[in-house]
Order: sequence, then C-alpha cells, then structure tokens
Amino acid sequence: MSIRIYGNRELKTLPGLETRPTPARVRQAVFNIWQGSIAGCRWLDLCSGSGAMGAEALCRDALMVVGIERSSAACTTIDQNWLKVTGDSQKFQLLRGDVVKRLADLNGQKFDRIYFDPPYGGELYQPVLAAIDRHELLAPTGEIAVEHSPNPQISNLPAMLPTLELCRYKAYGNTAISFYQLRK
Repeated sequence: MSIRIYGNRELKTLPGLETRPTPARVRQAVFNIWQGSIAGCRWLDLCSGSGAMGAEALCRDALMVVGIERSSAACTTIDQNWLKVTGDSQKFQLLRGDVVKRLADLNGQKFDRIYFDPPYGGELYQPVLAAIDRHELLAPTGEIAVEHSPNPQISNLPAMLPTLELCRYKAYGNTAISFYQLRK
C-alpha cells in the first residue's frame, strides 16, 4: 500500500495493522496549522510508523528530522521513504527502539516541532510527554502535536502536565490532535 504526501510524492506503508498512517486530512490540517514554521525547523517524529509526517516535514524544508520507531520493518520503510524524499541521509536520523528509552539519547537537543502518534489507547502518553520534559527536548517556542482518539476514555492523555499547556485541540472524525507548548 502507499500514500501520497506534499508535492504528490508517493510513500510506502506497511501492510496490515502494525502501523496506522495519519490520515491525509489530518496531515494536511497539522501542516496548515504549523504553516510558516516548518522550513528550517528541527522536527521530532515519535512512533513514526510509515514516516509520513517526517517525510512531509522534509518536503517542506525542515532542517532536520529525527524519528523514533520500535518496529524494524517500519524502520526499513521509513529509511526508504525519507531517503526517497530528500536524497540526503544527512537531513534525517532514525532511532529504533522503545520511544521512552530512546528519548534519553536526545537529551538536551531542542526540537521546534514534535509529532507524537502512539497506538491509541496505549500507555505511552504520560511517559513520553514526561520524558520530553525531563530531557528538555522542546524548544522554548516549540509545539508538540499529540495524535489520539477523540474519545477521552480511549485517549489516555494525562489530565495535567506540569510544564506543558494545551494551546489547541482539533478533532477530525476518529482522530484528534492536542497541541501543547511550554507553560509561560
């Protein structure tokens, strides 16, 4: 199976249900919201899946994309997709493994945009957002977009985040995005 991103570029996706690509409508909405802030940014793509969000950021002139994905099959697909989009392996870095553990490898690096798309209903929301905070990964003017179910019983988003505040919430059918920034 394949999907299309910015510039009508075709990307591969994994067969089956191992990954769930962000719907085109949601991808477009996120990039419209962050319009004007992608070129030259440092982008962190968590639970990367097919790598579509990071690939789109690269197509829109992100300075650098770092992705974290646990599935080795997905990592192979992401590497192929990102290289196909940029032709330059210096513009991206892909880390394989547990997202919470691998965030420690990025300690102190600053990202302008962080996209986090874990399995809905999973238990990753709290530990990943806490790790982003602990390792000081969000730039002072950066934002995190967290993809989740619009159903609060399924989403498992933490009710309170000590250093992050919700700045925007958007729902698109079965997908919702909560945007966070550092508390001022």
